[in-house]
Amino acid sequence: MIKKLDILILRAFIGPFIATFFLTLFVLILQFFWLWIDDYVGKGIDPIIMLKLVVYLSGTLVPLALPLAILLSSIMTFGSLGETFELIAIKSAGISLMRFMRPLLIVAVFMSFVAFYFNNNVYPLATLKMKTLHNDLVHKKPAFDLKEGVFYTTIPGYAIKVSKKEKDSILHDVFIFESGNGPQSFVTIAEKAIMRMSPDQRYLEFVMYNGAHYEEKGSRNMSNNEFSRLNFRNYTKALDLSSLQLNMTSDSVNKDRYEMLSISKLDLAVDSMKKVNQAMFGRVKRELSYSLSFLNYIDSTWVETTIPRVTTKNFEDLLPDSARKSVVEVTENYVGNMVSSLESYNLEYLGKRKDTRLYKLAWHEKFSMAMAVLVLFLIGAPLGSIVRKGGIGLPVVFALIFFVIFFLLNNFGTKFVKEDVMTPFAGKWLPTFVLFPIAVFLIIKALNDSQLFNKESYHRAFKKIKALALKLKKNKETL
Repeated sequence: MIKKLDILILRAFIGPFIATFFLTLFVLILQFFWLWIDDYVGKGIDPIIMLKLVVYLSGTLVPLALPLAILLSSIMTFGSLGETFELIAIKSAGISLMRFMRPLLIVAVFMSFVAFYFNNNVYPLATLKMKTLHNDLVHKKPAFDLKEGVFYTTIPGYAIKVSKKEKDSILHDVFIFESGNGPQSFVTIAEKAIMRMSPDQRYLEFVMYNGAHYEEKGSRNMSNNEFSRLNFRNYTKALDLSSLQLNMTSDSVNKDRYEMLSISKLDLAVDSMKKVNQAMFGRVKRELSYSLSFLNYIDSTWVETTIPRVTTKNFEDLLPDSARKSVVEVTENYVGNMVSSLESYNLEYLGKRKDTRLYKLAWHEKFSMAMAVLVLFLIGAPLGSIVRKGGIGLPVVFALIFFVIFFLLNNFGTKFVKEDVMTPFAGKWLPTFVLFPIAVFLIIKALNDSQLFNKESYHRAFKKIKALALKLKKNKETL
């Protein structure tokens, strides 16, 4: 049954949680654009496309923003209650800290399930949409930006130069070079031109006045070349801008990557990889049996025994001189081909093994990131009751410290798994294994009203140590 105390705690928590969640999400989005801003600037990207990218990007960053928001808001909530002495009043009424934490603990467990559902269903789709759109934007060519006195060569097959630009897209001394198929080339020069877009926005039109069009056709050896010149008073030239437009890649291109799969699909992918590896082992065994036929005649009941060594001649000594060289060459070629074949199989096996690790890593990540929400709450709640400071000052410092620890351990674990140093289970659950004992330690300290972060307690301890040191020094001098 919900009591007034539970409502008080929930009201104190909900505001900081919403604020810190969206603030954290905003900072993470800014970090992404800080890294990729150079690839977006100058490409004339539509605002609707950028809004879609932000929405998809937000979906990929929620699993990281949610644990940090839980950690920071729990520290702020309990720290604020401790700073206003509400926490002391509640404890003096005989209510334990665990009972006080119970409503927020239920909320943290609920948020863990929400995080798991999000990681399993929404995150793969958001990652697929975001990475596909991001790659399209990165590979998009810059927007048309014609500058005075500089050749513009972004449009394939064209080089454009103007000496002066005026308002209403009026150009002076226009030079357009166009490369045709093979050795053909075309040059158009005009004293004045008006630049405009076609109604369907697919072509850039130059309405040119008082100029000439030069055309050269011929072979590469410059023999029998044909050169023509055409003067004009009014001439319209259209340039195809399809290469500058954003080409949207289909989502099906990346849909089978491990980041874009749910748990059920990851299980199927891992099972299929196991079957592929087993089939590859069968191929290797058959190839070895064809190349090394004596393997088919090995007795399965053979037991290794030690027998006296008998001195015999080398195999080469048994061959006649005329056949020795050819036999050695054939044997070396035979063994070399077999080794190269096994090396190719080994590279294939290592690649499949790495893919299996990555798929298992994504499988464990969906659970570990959900559990991180609960673990960081178990750190933040007792830490806030010990610190007894609200606001965005000291709580932010402690939240950043623990979140940086969590972030580094998570990245290190992922890196170790990719390098085959740790198993996917150990690598992805490494932050939980490290932070959960810290959470238990802080809960015990909070239950015992520890002065863990009280500078006065450390000052008193230092004075006692200093007094003890002076006493020992005095006793030593008297001796």
